[in-house]
Amino acid sequence: MAKAKSTKPQKGVKEIARRANVALATVDRVIHGRPGVSQKTLEKVKKVIEEMNYQPNIIGRRLASMKEYHFAVLIPEITEESGFFWQAPADGVQQAAEEIRSMGVSVTTFFFDQNDKRSFAGSARRILRGGFDGILLAPFFMEESLAFTKACETKNIPYVFINSDIPDQKSLTYIGPDLYASGYLGGQLISYLIKPKDQVLIVNISREIKNVKQNRLLRKEEGVRSYFTGNKIKNEILKIDITNVDEKAVEKKILEMLAQYPRTGVIFVTNSRVVSVAKCLKKHFIDHVRVIGYDLLESGMEYLKNGVIDFLICQKPQEQGYRGIMALYHHLILNLKVADRYYMPIDIVTRENCAYYKN
Repeated sequence: MAKAKSTKPQKGVKEIARRANVALATVDRVIHGRPGVSQKTLEKVKKVIEEMNYQPNIIGRRLASMKEYHFAVLIPEITEESGFFWQAPADGVQQAAEEIRSMGVSVTTFFFDQNDKRSFAGSARRILRGGFDGILLAPFFMEESLAFTKACETKNIPYVFINSDIPDQKSLTYIGPDLYASGYLGGQLISYLIKPKDQVLIVNISREIKNVKQNRLLRKEEGVRSYFTGNKIKNEILKIDITNVDEKAVEKKILEMLAQYPRTGVIFVTNSRVVSVAKCLKKHFIDHVRVIGYDLLESGMEYLKNGVIDFLICQKPQEQGYRGIMALYHHLILNLKVADRYYMPIDIVTRENCAYYKN
């Protein structure tokens, strides 16, 4: 009995060459984008490739090249002061690094003190001297970040922003929240909590607060104000910028504002330092003020559960770290197109669902 022949097409370079009636070398040139192929032949080979849905053996090519790639990561130190927020992006970076290690990619993480510009600049200089092929960074200090990214561009090193971006820069991509949209959502959440005569207090807590276009916190504030304007909400919006991030300094400023504006009904904190505000309110038995902030940290979980914090807006920090490294990998090793921005989902976490939320 004759053996039946398979009807599946042979998915390989030889089959492409046979169908297009060209040499194997010609197919190889087309696949790898090398010159020496006429436009007519190029179109013919590409048509066959599309018909066959051919996918080149990227892994095999990568292993055969034996070229090693080195990525650098520049993020804030993982500290109690920051609520260990940066542990989540660091975990995402580690996850991605383990997945691509076998492809000859190494990842080195550099940390900086988010309260010290010199620390950021020092780590940036070490990276620039290290001969890295790609960089993932969280831009904290605007002038120092701009100087760093300009140096990267001069050296033709692609870089990726996570957590916050700097507009009009030549980053490979930005992976993180749409800052304005998350603030706009914050405005909507505020509208659920306020009473007709309540005042709303927006609190920005950061050592560096500059113009709206560049500062991540001010862009969230802009989103809140836009929601109020667009929806004709008449409640007065107050605002305070606190540049001394020490908890006692934050406590003093919050108490002063509440004494000066006793009709404050909602406090909106534009970052994870909402924990400092919640701690102040609980310490002084202030239970008539509703609170909205950012990021589900272990240090803030209890304040959410016991109702001191009403809502936390979260944006998948671990996934940001993971996707940032993979964006560099896709661009440099796999030669795949990377979108210029990838927005994280804007999640609303409450005491009812916080036990099920994963950063």
